[in-house]
Amino acid sequence: MKILQLCKKFPFPVKDGESIAVSYLAKALNEQGAEVTLLAMNTHKHWVDTDHLPEGMEHYRAVQAVDVDNRIKPIGAFVNLFTDNSYHIERFIDQQFTNKLVEQLQRERFDVVQLETLYLAPYIPFIRKHSNAIIVLRSHNVEHEIWERVALNSTPLKRWYLEHITPKLKRYEIQALNNYDLMVGITQRDVDQFKLLGLNKPSVVCPIGLDSRDYQPDYDSYRRPLSLSFIGSLDWMPNLEGLQWFLENVWTPLLQPRFPKLTLHIAGRNTPSWLLRQNLPGVTVHGEVESARAFINQHSAMVVPLLSGSGMRAKILEGMALGKVVISSRVGMEGITIENRCEALLADQPQDYVDAVQWCYDRQKTLEQTGRLARNCFEKNFDNFESAGHLLEAYRELKEVRSLKFKV
Repeated sequence: MKILQLCKKFPFPVKDGESIAVSYLAKALNEQGAEVTLLAMNTHKHWVDTDHLPEGMEHYRAVQAVDVDNRIKPIGAFVNLFTDNSYHIERFIDQQFTNKLVEQLQRERFDVVQLETLYLAPYIPFIRKHSNAIIVLRSHNVEHEIWERVALNSTPLKRWYLEHITPKLKRYEIQALNNYDLMVGITQRDVDQFKLLGLNKPSVVCPIGLDSRDYQPDYDSYRRPLSLSFIGSLDWMPNLEGLQWFLENVWTPLLQPRFPKLTLHIAGRNTPSWLLRQNLPGVTVHGEVESARAFINQHSAMVVPLLSGSGMRAKILEGMALGKVVISSRVGMEGITIENRCEALLADQPQDYVDAVQWCYDRQKTLEQTGRLARNCFEKNFDNFESAGHLLEAYRELKEVRSLKFKV
C-alpha cells in the first residue's frame, strides 16, 4: 500500500497535537508494511529547516516540503468579508504547493492520498486529474465547530468577525463532505456529526494513537508535593483561550488562596509575551520545553481547561500514557471515554476545578492508582499500531471494491 500523506504544516518536531496525530499514524502504517510519502506545507508559523531533517522521520519513504506563506494579512482578511470564499481555507491555497503535488503524482503512483485536515481539500481536483488514488480525509476536528465555540468566548469585535467568516467555513466543510472516497474521523462523535451534515460516503473511526514504548510513566511524581502542569501549543487559539480563562477564573481567585503551596507549571510552543510577563503566585511559565514527556512526567496532575475545540486532545492522551491525573473540561475530553474520578477528573466550572484539586489532596497517598488506571485506559484504547491496522484494512477493502468496479 503506497500512501501520500498531505499536511498543512510540517509535522516535526512532534510537539503539538496535530504533529502527534500525523507522525504516530505514519509510523504505525510503515510498521505494518505501508510505504508513506510526506508532502507538507512549511508555513511561516511552524517553519522547519528541511535541509536538515530532524531524527525520527525514518518511517517516511520520502519527505517533501514547500514553503507556504499563509499568515493572516489584515487587508486579505478584510476583503474576504465581501466574498463567498472561506478565509480559513483560502490561506492554504498555494500555487507552488499545487505544482509540487502534481509533480509528485505524475512521478509516482499512489494507492491512497491521505489529506490531514479539511485545509487540504482544495487540492482534490488536482489529485483526481493526475491520479486514480483513493482520496481520504483524515478529519482531526469538525472544523467549523471549533470556530463557533471560539466565537462564543471572544471579545465583541473578534466575535463579530468570526461570526461573519465561520459560516463560510461551515458551508465549505459541508460541500466538501462527499468529495472524498473515505472519511476518517478521530472520534465516533465527529463521524456522527458529519453524517448529520450530509455525509453519505464510507467512513471509519481512527482515534489518535501513540506508541506506548515512547511513554514511560514516572510514578515517583506521586511521592512529591502535588503540582499541576499545563502544556499545549500557545499559538492555537483554544489552548490560549482556555489557559487565560483558567488563570483569571480558577487559579487566581480560587485555587491559589485555598492551596497556597500548590504550584502550576505552564509550557507551550510560541508562548505569547504577555504570558511570559505574568508574575502570578505559584505559577511558573517555562515557554517551549525540550521534551513534553519529561515536563509532564515531573508533575502528578495535568489541567486541560479547554472551552472550545473539537476532535481529540493528543496532550490528554500523552498525560494518560505517562500515568498522570488529568483534570479536564468535557470539551477537552471529547472522544476519550473515562469514568469521572476513576481514570481522570472532569471539571467545567471554576468550582469543579477546586473540588478536583481537593479530591487529589484528599487521596494523595493513593492518587497514583488513578494515574495507573489512566495508563491502562490509554494502552487499551489508543495504541497507534492497532489504530493503523484498522485503517489499513479499510483502505484495502476500498481498493478491492474499486478494482471490482473497474473489472466490471
